[in-house]
Amino acid sequence: VHGYHAGVQRLVRDLNRIAREHGALHERDCEPAGFEWIAYDDARNGVLAFIRWDAARDGHVVCVCNFSGARHDGYRIGVPRSARYAELLNTDAAAYGGTNLGNGGSVTATDRPAHGRPFSVSLTLPPLSTLWLAP
Repeated sequence: VHGYHAGVQRLVRDLNRIAREHGALHERDCEPAGFEWIAYDDARNGVLAFIRWDAARDGHVVCVCNFSGARHDGYRIGVPRSARYAELLNTDAAAYGGTNLGNGGSVTATDRPAHGRPFSVSLTLPPLSTLWLAP
């Protein structure tokens, strides 16, 4: 398998591995308490973001999707904790056939409120991509 297909296979393998490793991505699939919107109304930029919570509501994964063909730099997303957020997944990674545009592996939340949350992260959102972040 070459090129595009190899990148898709790698992405699916990584998605499955990350989902197994982070309870927030599977423990509350059928419960409203396992999901929380962060931003759903930014049609101008084509971005939406949400949180997945684990069963104990202790661990979480922030999912940010950029459905536009434009890169967004300094895009601020509200997060529930003051923490360093690891970039668990970036669908624009070179390993998946992307341009490798992203956030250098992690971002640190600041005390700047956004989206009704006391903390936020400033992100580089590659075009047509999804990021998964976890503290």
